Amino acid sequence: MISQTARYALQTLGYLATRIGTRTTVDEIARETGMPSNYLSKILNQLRKQGIVDAEKGWGGGFELRRKALKRPILHIVTMIDGANRADPRDCLLGRSDCDARNPCPLHPYWERIREIHEEMLSETRIGDLIA
Repeated sequence: MISQTARYALQTLGYLATRIGTRTTVDEIARETGMPSNYLSKILNQLRKQGIVDAEKGWGGGFELRRKALKRPILHIVTMIDGANRADPRDCLLGRSDCDARNPCPLHPYWERIREIHEEMLSETRIGDLIA
């Protein structure tokens, strides 16, 4: 329901949340999380542009999660990363264009509950909750 890029972003934020007050390099994050560093650089740049992380170049530089970002819901991150590419959770699992509450496919009641729980999870989970 979310892209690999959004998963990487959430994993990165979870890692940075454990290191509040410390700048961490892309290479260190990549090494600790197993993500490709060039891919991670692009994700961190997006997070920087959105004010989620701060970045410092040069010796002693790196990325640091902003404290105020800890209270943001992860839905903000998923929407920022996936945007219009995010799968529409209203889409029928069987691909029917006429599937809705009035004309449900056999999977509709289950999928409807899963969608509601998924959106609730994204809305209610904060970046600070990602600390593992």
